[in-house]
Amino acid sequence: MASNDPDREEDAAEATAAGEDEDTGAQIAPIVTLSEVAVTTGEEEEHVLLDLKAKLYRFDKEGNQWKERGTGNVKLLKHIETGKVRLVMRQAKTLKICANHLVLPSIKIQEHAGNDKSCVWHAADFADGELKEEMFCIRFGSVENCKKFIETVEDITESDGKHVEKESKDASDAAGLLGKLSVDEKKTDEAAVPPAAAYVKAEDEKSEAETKA
Repeated sequence: MASNDPDREEDAAEATAAGEDEDTGAQIAPIVTLSEVAVTTGEEEEHVLLDLKAKLYRFDKEGNQWKERGTGNVKLLKHIETGKVRLVMRQAKTLKICANHLVLPSIKIQEHAGNDKSCVWHAADFADGELKEEMFCIRFGSVENCKKFIETVEDITESDGKHVEKESKDASDAAGLLGKLSVDEKKTDEAAVPPAAAYVKAEDEKSEAETKA
């Protein structure tokens, strides 16, 4: 028989819940024991220069359209030993890599036409397990984050470009110095060896002296 008193029904419900939640003191052992497993991401030896949430697109040449690669955090990571910087982005839920390439001086990044929250660039990407030339477009939640991303990438490419130019100049200078040393050594060797005419003259003089004797 149903009660017309809501307070009495509420008290009865609370009493029932309390009885269900009462600790009986019983110990239940787990069926399976799971051991802790160390997970590596490949980023352990890299320093994070930038970490921003964004949505990434890849241009499909066959379909002539942009296709979404995923939403997640795009990172610019600098290797502790080599100093090389790479761009890595993983999908938020699956952690699947949707972009993975080095940030090289050849990369030219620019704002996407008509959208100041997006930017585009070309890169040789390795996200699918093989090196492929891709065109990317990335969209951020704010204009500020997009500008920060573009400025950071441009700083990296400019710095690497100057480093490459310096290495090229140093290599050229070293090659020139080695060439000069080789020429100087050749001249020294030539000066140390008497010419053939002088050798013949000396032999003639020696024969003439022996005849007179």
